[in-house]
Amino acid sequence: MLMAKDIMTTELITLGQDTEVGKAATLLLENHINGAPVVDPSGKLVGILCQSDLIFQQKKLSLPSFFTFLDGFIPLTSMQEMEKEINKVSATTVGQVMTPNPVTVQSHTPVQEVASLMVEKRYHTIPVMEAGKLVGILGKEDVLRTVLPRSEPTPAE
Repeated sequence: MLMAKDIMTTELITLGQDTEVGKAATLLLENHINGAPVVDPSGKLVGILCQSDLIFQQKKLSLPSFFTFLDGFIPLTSMQEMEKEINKVSATTVGQVMTPNPVTVQSHTPVQEVASLMVEKRYHTIPVMEAGKLVGILGKEDVLRTVLPRSEPTPAE
């Protein structure tokens, strides 16, 4: 059975929380990757930045809906959610736009479980941990490669 350690990328491209959003976007595009782990100065995983986090910045802000009741306005959406959305759209650093405390897998997690997370939870980049340390990253392409037929070794002539 294939496990995360068998297909993960170990040459990690990481970001710091203070990395500028533009620089992070360039890094993702130049390396043809969907996301990158965000680490603190000691190398501890603190978040994940995906292309979708950066695309969110181009999103049109939705104005909250209200209804009136006894001459008062009652919001239909949480003002806290609205504030969170505004902060993410106006972010200038990775720390402001990243997803904190990302879902992770262990190096011995079966690939089927990784695929389930990607499909059911719509995670496209998943950090791989071992003994509390970041050891790899899994992207959709890593899992997709497992469906390719493996070439059989040719007999020596």
